[in-house]
Amino acid sequence: MTEPATLEIEGLEATVEGKPILRGIDLVVKQGETHALMGPNGSGKSTLANVLMGRPGYRLTAGRVLFKGEDIAKLTADQRAQRGLFLAMQYPVEIPGVSVVNFLRTAYQAVKGEQISALAFRKHMKGQMDRLGIEDAMVQRYVNQGFSGGEKKKNEILQMAVLEPEIAVLDETDSGLDIDSMKAVAGGVAQLIGPDLGILLITHYQRILNYITPDFVHVMIDGRIVKSGGKELAHELEEKGYEGVRKELGLGEPDAAA
Repeated sequence: MTEPATLEIEGLEATVEGKPILRGIDLVVKQGETHALMGPNGSGKSTLANVLMGRPGYRLTAGRVLFKGEDIAKLTADQRAQRGLFLAMQYPVEIPGVSVVNFLRTAYQAVKGEQISALAFRKHMKGQMDRLGIEDAMVQRYVNQGFSGGEKKKNEILQMAVLEPEIAVLDETDSGLDIDSMKAVAGGVAQLIGPDLGILLITHYQRILNYITPDFVHVMIDGRIVKSGGKELAHELEEKGYEGVRKELGLGEPDAAA
């Protein structure tokens, strides 16, 4: 039996523009598990996502990140994607002149390291579109150009479905969405959850967890994971708020992180 792909974060510290943001993160996410990482604005959640995917400007200063036993610190973002990592961005960018279908086929070939005919790719993509309830019209449009917030996030989830990563980091997928769009996007994520996909879901709010049930919940404050538990921890946060957790743990005044 094949061992599940595992993302191991050990003592991770990182800076942005010379400013310390992450101050010692320890976390293990395995294929088939869903982890929710929750925290207030400025706690370092998005910084962690960017460090994991190797975004330029985010400097790892201590600790290490292992994926399937390999230290990935020196790998480029595309090399990490080829290994089976995926990042759904908080703010997806527009790519004028490039259709979603052409973008996805190019990304698929780059990640998988193999050529695929237009017909074979269309069949693969259509299967995922049907699974997620995405209309043909969306994939004919230019990537994110003129898309609503909900459409941009749906497109990110379609990318995840098509590329079939082993571990996916979803950076505030619910950010800026109205309740209907959030339910649709969360429903898409829930459709993909299974033994072949591990998820690190980064969010401010408990509301998306009404539709995606995490196996584990972690609370990040001031660049550290200060508390972990099961799904009930998200409801505790809803009642206490992050300031309640701060007081409970005697963490003092908030720092200005990113």
